[in-house]
Parts: sequence; structure tokens; C-alpha cells
Amino acid sequence: MRRIAVAIAAAVALAGPAHAVVPIGDDGLHKPTWLQDTFKDLRDDLAEANAQHKRLLLIVEQRGCIYCAKMHEEVFPVPAIDKIIRDTYFVDQINLYGDTPVTDFDGKVLPEKDMAARWNIVFTPTMIFLPEEVPAGKTAAQAAVMLMPGAFGKNTTLAMFTYVRDHGYDSGQGFQRYFAEHFPMDVKN
Repeated sequence: MRRIAVAIAAAVALAGPAHAVVPIGDDGLHKPTWLQDTFKDLRDDLAEANAQHKRLLLIVEQRGCIYCAKMHEEVFPVPAIDKIIRDTYFVDQINLYGDTPVTDFDGKVLPEKDMAARWNIVFTPTMIFLPEEVPAGKTAAQAAVMLMPGAFGKNTTLAMFTYVRDHGYDSGQGFQRYFAEHFPMDVKN
């Protein structure tokens, strides 16, 4: 019975517009209103995220990426997903081919494109979920509690945002088992 109730709640929460109109910036990337405009010093961004009682999330994207467009137009606008992003995450956008300097947690400064290569990012979008505290000397990729490469459906995306928010990774329960137990229904809208 609980499974049915969770499935119904997920279906209602994930109902949303088929396609949202999200502005595109001069760099060709989508610019939802929940993105943060920062100097891309990840140490400062983590401190600001913590001050706002949020989690730092890096999203690596590229111009013309059809999977990025799918996430921004079909997945992120779903009310439950939009809400969890706004309430829980401080989101920095990294351009896979950009030149804006990024300062990693270990102090290394590189253009976005070189930082993405340093982190071994090859798919867009890639979401890098960071812990509240990053150990000294670690890079963002080394410190990440979860990494989500590629475009995923509404259920998987909401599950990942929820899993990270709730520190599911600390429980010893892997994401796949968490997903199967808490998000059993594949919503098609």
C-alpha cells in the first residue's frame, strides 16, 4: 500500500509543463533563474552555499547540447524538481568549452574548459554534487559525493536531488537501491 501511495505522490509531484522556455545566454547555455552568478571560486561558492543552508552543485554544459536542452526544458521545470533545486541547491554553471577562470578547492585556477578536462568531464550535462565541507587539497571531482553524467528522466533526477539532499550516500545504501525503493514509478509526462 505504501508503494502505491509513494507512486501516486511521485506522479503528482512530477506533473508539469511539457516544455519550458528557458532563456539562453550569450554563451549559448540555458540560464534558469536558479543559477548563481559567481566569480567561480569554488571555495567561496561553497561558503556561500553553506551560509544559505544549501548544497553546492556544479552543472557542466555546452552550447548546442541537446541533452542539456532536454534537462532545462523538460526536466528541471517540473514543479517538484524546480522546488528542490531552489530550496536545496546553490548551482554554478560551468561551460565545457568556456574561458572563464575557475578556482578549484585546491586553489588551482584554470579556464572552465581546462577545469572540466581536469575533472575528466566528457558528457554534458554533468552534475557534480559537493559535500558541505571539502577536505584540504581535494578537487571538486575528488570531493564530489555524487556525479550525474548525462540527461536523465524526471524520476531519476528528482531521486538524485533527494538522495543528495538527504545524505543518502551516508547510509551505505547505493543510489540504485534508494531509487528502486523510493521512486518505483516511471512517470511519462
